[in-house]
Amino acid sequence: MAVFLHTRIRVSDLDRSVKFYCDHLGFRVKSRSTRSPQGNQVVHLELPGNAPTLELTYSADYNLNVPEDLMHLAIGVPDLTAKCAELEGNGLEIWPDGWREVFDGGHKMAFIDDPDGYEIELLERQDA
Repeated sequence: MAVFLHTRIRVSDLDRSVKFYCDHLGFRVKSRSTRSPQGNQVVHLELPGNAPTLELTYSADYNLNVPEDLMHLAIGVPDLTAKCAELEGNGLEIWPDGWREVFDGGHKMAFIDDPDGYEIELLERQDA
């Protein structure tokens, strides 16, 4: 049987991205490599209780350009309003306007952007 292991995103500043994901979203560094076989710096981040990791990859010679709406990560939180208040208190912009509404099916969701413009969807989930 196949096993889902990780998702890679390229970043423009590895330390800034590690700090963002750890400080704002609760990730922690699982492993760090200063030089992969391809010459990249790689950090694997984990969320406690989750097996797949988020791989952040940096290469000085890679010109990063994240197109709008290319992809997004989704993270479940038990209390969306409290998490968004925390993030706003840390200077992050929550979008879209009116995110506090209850959406179809009673799901509450909001978005933030990481330092490179990757979208992060926050979903209120009781099992988070």
